[in-house]
Amino acid sequence: MTASPADDVSPSQHPAPESRWVDLGGPVHYVDYGGPEDGPLLLLVHGLGGSLLNWAAIAPTLAETCRVMAIDLVGFGRTQPLGRSPRIEDNRDLLARFVDAVIGHPVILVGNSMGGLISMLLADDRPDLVAGLVLVDPAVPVGPSARPDPLVTLMFGAYAVPAVARVFMARRRSLFSAETQAMAVLRLCCVDTTRVPKHVLHQHLELARERENYPDVDAELVVAGRSLVLVLARRRWLQELMRRISVPVLLLHGAKDRLVPIAAARAVAKSNPTWRFEVAEDVGHVPQLEVPDWTLEQIHDWMASEGMVAVLSARP
Repeated sequence: MTASPADDVSPSQHPAPESRWVDLGGPVHYVDYGGPEDGPLLLLVHGLGGSLLNWAAIAPTLAETCRVMAIDLVGFGRTQPLGRSPRIEDNRDLLARFVDAVIGHPVILVGNSMGGLISMLLADDRPDLVAGLVLVDPAVPVGPSARPDPLVTLMFGAYAVPAVARVFMARRRSLFSAETQAMAVLRLCCVDTTRVPKHVLHQHLELARERENYPDVDAELVVAGRSLVLVLARRRWLQELMRRISVPVLLLHGAKDRLVPIAAARAVAKSNPTWRFEVAEDVGHVPQLEVPDWTLEQIHDWMASEGMVAVLSARP
C-alpha cells in the first residue's frame, strides 16, 4: 500500500492536550487528549530517544473517536528517572502501573519502535491490561535475511559497550546544538522530513532544547539502549513471546525503515499470520510522523474490522 504525506494541519484545529503528572515511584508525565468516554482507550508509547510528542500528528484525530493518552517513559520526554531505571523491563513495569493506577481497565497499546517492544512485553506479562496492540515499526530481532543500515549497526554496537557510547555522545553534545542533534535523529528516522507537520517538528525542537538542562540524559539513553540490545538478542524467546499474544494485533511498518529493516517485520508477520500487516511504501521508522493520514487510516480500519469502534471520524 502506498502512503502519501499529510497536509500540515494547524494545531488550532484541535484543542491542546491536557498535560498531567502522576506519582509512580516518582513523577511521570503524560497527556490526555480526551475523547469519548464510552470509546476504547488508546495508550500511545514512544520509542528509544523519543517522547509522547512522537504521537502529536495523529493523537488529536484519534481522540475524535477514541479516548487517547500518551506517556513519557522513564528517562524520556519530561519523565526524569530520579533514581528509577530506564531499562526495557522497568519501563514495561511502569507502563503496567500506569494502566492500573491511572486508567483502571484494559487498553489498546499503540507502540512505536522500543515502545512497540515494551507493549508486546506487557501484553505477555499482564494480558489482563491489554485489549489490543498497534505496533508501529516495532523493535524486533533482525535476522540474517535483513540488511541493517551501517550507521544503525554502529550506533547500537556502541550501546552494547556503555563506556564507548558515553564518550561518543559527550563528543556529539559538545559539537552540535540540541536542535541539530534532534534533526539528525529525525533524518535517520524519516525518508523525507518535510512530511512531518511543521508545528509538530517545532514541538520536538523545543523539547530538545529543554532536555539540554536535564542531568544525565546521555547516561539514561545508554542504559535504555543497552537494555534494548540485550532484549533483542533473545531472538527465540521473543519469537515465542509474540506467538503467545492472544489479543488482536495491527503491525505497521515503513518499507524504508533504516532502524528496523522491513525484512524483519515481514518475518514477524509471516510467523504470526493472525496479525494484520500493512506496509507504508517510501516511508521510514516513524509513519505516525511522516505519513500521519495513512497511519490514522490503518488504525481506524483495523479497529472497525475488530469491532472496536462503531463510528469512524470523517475523512477529508
